[in-house]
Amino acid sequence: MALMVLLLYACSPDGAPLVPLVTNTLAARTKTSTPTPAAELPRIKIEPDTLAGIQVQVAYAFVGQSASQFSDLVAKFNTLNEWGIIVYPHSNDSNNSLYAMVSSSLESPNQPDLVITLPEQVLDWDAKGAVIDLADYQKDPRYGFSAEDVSDFKPIFWDLAGQNEKTLGLPAQLSASYLYYNQTWARELGFTKIPLTSSDFRKQACAANQSFRTDSILQNDGYGGWIVYTSPESMLAWMQAFGGGVFKDGQIIFSNDGNQTALEFLKKLYEDNCAFISTEPNQYPSFANRSALFITADLAELPLQSLAFEQAGNPDEWTLIPFPGQKRQLIAEGPVLTVLKSTPEKQLAAWLFTRWFLSNENQVSWVKATGMLPLRTSTYEALSAYRSIHPQWNDAVASMDLLSTQPNTDTWRKARPVLGDATNYMFRNNLSLDQIPDLLTRMDETVQELIEAKP
Repeated sequence: MALMVLLLYACSPDGAPLVPLVTNTLAARTKTSTPTPAAELPRIKIEPDTLAGIQVQVAYAFVGQSASQFSDLVAKFNTLNEWGIIVYPHSNDSNNSLYAMVSSSLESPNQPDLVITLPEQVLDWDAKGAVIDLADYQKDPRYGFSAEDVSDFKPIFWDLAGQNEKTLGLPAQLSASYLYYNQTWARELGFTKIPLTSSDFRKQACAANQSFRTDSILQNDGYGGWIVYTSPESMLAWMQAFGGGVFKDGQIIFSNDGNQTALEFLKKLYEDNCAFISTEPNQYPSFANRSALFITADLAELPLQSLAFEQAGNPDEWTLIPFPGQKRQLIAEGPVLTVLKSTPEKQLAAWLFTRWFLSNENQVSWVKATGMLPLRTSTYEALSAYRSIHPQWNDAVASMDLLSTQPNTDTWRKARPVLGDATNYMFRNNLSLDQIPDLLTRMDETVQELIEAKP
């Protein structure tokens, strides 16, 4: 058996050598096969035996369980892959530091071969001619996805994979922000159904607030409804739920009727004490102790919220629901696997790791370790035991058909923080409703200034 030597690597701009997580030995490899569509001609004319010893640098910014699981998968690939490819991992503190590192290393000896990062960052590198289109690899009869694979991936997978009419990156993991909702408390307030519209949401949030006004304690009169939360992805979900959006004719534009209606709805909710700004370090205890009927949180935060309920000794039933409005809405979040231009052999090796990482077997272990949404239908089907002990996760997966992609433009990288900062300013500085149109206009102006500014 191969000795699995889990070593730390070093990768720095001065060209320090990298060390793989596992020493690859031919004896440890097992053969894998991919069903091949019969009538297709080869697109990638590289023989497998030329890949032995090819080294691939992969840069990423996973944290927590995702980082640990990715390290385990890299080690497994290095030990077992049939081609003799060796993957060298390069961890980064954040997507911002990853973007800066890759941008500064393009066309240099330190450039990574495979990057797992945000789609809008990939679009920026594609504009510089640094990213390859994965379509030929994906469709190759020997090295690509089989017809069964293609149909097995969730529709949102292919929606996220298409950038600039090319396949510049395939989703590495998938998450979204949701409304966390206390069903037991809602039933006690007289509501038997989850809120499907903004009107339903307001009624329940305001009823929760009113329940705190029946006692003599003045300090809690603002509690009960929705805790204000202004992450860019969640605010985009609110806007799109009200028929708005931020992407039109290839540009980021915040000023439109739907976005204005969404912000006015949320601000009015706050003015009427049906939403409040929390002063706590995090939202989990507030939701677990019934200070809030609704909070906004990412799917990745499920374990922390579950722990808060356990610590509070609260047996309430709770779930994850989409953002309500004229329609229900969720916004897909997560990095993509992108191959940068190098040599034909390195590009193929990076693709083969990508394909292997996205296999059903690896996706099952990925979801179990990280709690992310399943990318494949077969992955979901293989997780029956996991679903039974994670009912909130199962509810989240049931809403996957409502997922929309984020703006397909590199300027979203600059516009995203404008959305988060401006909506936070709206609440923190108590803007009036009639100031919201001007706020949206100033957001557009700020984005344009950032686009025109020198890098």
